Amino acid sequence: MLQGINPLLTGELLKHLDEMGHSDTALIVDAHFPASRLARRLVSMPGTSSPDVLEAVRSVLPLDDTPAVDLMTSADGSLLEVQEQLLTAAGVTAQGSRFLDRYAFYDAADSAYVIIRTGETRTYGCVIVRKGLVGHASAA
Repeated sequence: MLQGINPLLTGELLKHLDEMGHSDTALIVDAHFPASRLARRLVSMPGTSSPDVLEAVRSVLPLDDTPAVDLMTSADGSLLEVQEQLLTAAGVTAQGSRFLDRYAFYDAADSAYVIIRTGETRTYGCVIVRKGLVGHASAA
């Protein structure tokens, strides 16, 4: 175990997040998402919620800003509780996010660097995040 690292961040997941380049995408998806069929790299995290995993990922991954996240549009177009929690975990608002229909979201999964399947059972508990630039500390 590493000090200061969220315990949800496994070595496998940290490796994939580290390998991602600027604007590469990671999908954090619910248990309903066809992750095994769509993923080139799949990390399974049963027993976790999508917002908790996103919060852990955000602790080490800066988000890009155009837009930072994509959510799947709910069937009736409303913002669901799990989506509100995802936005909070990402530190963004609904206005600063993009909403995709289900099939556009699935298409976006095709180019994802990694898909992280959670144990989230609430529907529409899926989010796409884009890696931003990682800063560096200046020499003192």
